[in-house]
Amino acid sequence: MSNQIPDPESLILAMAKDLAPATSLDPIMIGIHTGGVWVAERLYTELNLSSSLGSININFYRDDFSRIGLHPQVSASEIPENVEGRHLILVDDVLQTGRTIRAALNEIFSYGRPDSVRLAVLVERGDRELPIQPDVVGLKLPLAAHQHIKLTGPETLALALGER
Repeated sequence: MSNQIPDPESLILAMAKDLAPATSLDPIMIGIHTGGVWVAERLYTELNLSSSLGSININFYRDDFSRIGLHPQVSASEIPENVEGRHLILVDDVLQTGRTIRAALNEIFSYGRPDSVRLAVLVERGDRELPIQPDVVGLKLPLAAHQHIKLTGPETLALALGER
């Protein structure tokens, strides 16, 4: 694997192009705290969406408290519009096991039942534990179990590859 990781901003532009057809459905975009929110903010601007931009914090919906514990900084979710019967674009920075997405879907459904949810992720790294697949991917980057990728931001986005 090359150590060259593409610039997140160029990946986001490509993702916006892939998501453009979905804008005809007037979707609500929701970013998953924190990196997913950063990506969602840029996609939202690039797509010039008319509906509000939302964010969710899935910490209370996680199923792995026994392994990782409760995150000390739990912020509130902000879903500014009713999701009932709406089309959603759910955005995250890195998709690995699928557990974060499962938790996000659980939280979204506590607000109502959307007509559809499209999943857009900046990086898909594999290691799936749940049958969750993204609709739009910026970068597919298979990594070894000991490797880690992280999005830093929010002003300037960068992807950093490291070791666990």
